[in-house]
Amino acid sequence: MKRISYQVIFGAILLILGVLLLLNTAEIYDTSGFVIYIPSLFVLLGLYGLVKSGFQSIGGPLILIAVFGTIQLIILEYITTDYLLPIIIIAVGTGFLLSRFRRPTSRAMVTDTIDLMAIFGGVETRCTSQSFQGGEASAIFGGVDLDLREAVVRTPPAEIQVVALFGGIDIRVPDGWEVRMNVVPILGGAEDERPRRNIREAQGADDETRREKSDQPDLIVNGFVAFGGLSIND
Repeated sequence: MKRISYQVIFGAILLILGVLLLLNTAEIYDTSGFVIYIPSLFVLLGLYGLVKSGFQSIGGPLILIAVFGTIQLIILEYITTDYLLPIIIIAVGTGFLLSRFRRPTSRAMVTDTIDLMAIFGGVETRCTSQSFQGGEASAIFGGVDLDLREAVVRTPPAEIQVVALFGGIDIRVPDGWEVRMNVVPILGGAEDERPRRNIREAQGADDETRREKSDQPDLIVNGFVAFGGLSIND
């Protein structure tokens, strides 16, 4: 069974929150009894992140659970706001330590599709798939470093859906890959930082292969960047 992606879950949470607030603001229905439990949805997202990563990516999900779990307890008046700052500091410190000792510097993946999420932390992944198809990469107050230099796209184009909110995504591609970006930057940036001369030379040496591909790019990057950045490197 296909697993639900991080972007779908995060988008669903924001959609639910927006609908509840709209109903309440328009005085169509009093949703205040539901809105107070919204932080619990972010706690569940953190738990899902822990389980999905096999407890290899701990820092970001742990911070998410601690921060929104504390907010939920404050809203329900189980604890006071005095607890918020120390718990956040403890969670951030613990997250950094666990990320340093439990997660390898760079994880190698051989899957044909990727689903990466960095929340309050960083994710470094090297994909070596010989039939890469694309996937999703999200960075929320964190960073994603995706290395595709050993990957091969047999049926172009591969497509990656990106979302960067107060974070950054760096995608490294093999020499000569043609990359098309359909990314909307909002107070952020999305750039192909590869030297233009090197791209032209590598692509010129591969003209016959490109004709066989019907002029399709090797990789298409879709999505949006807000208060963050997306970069393509080699």
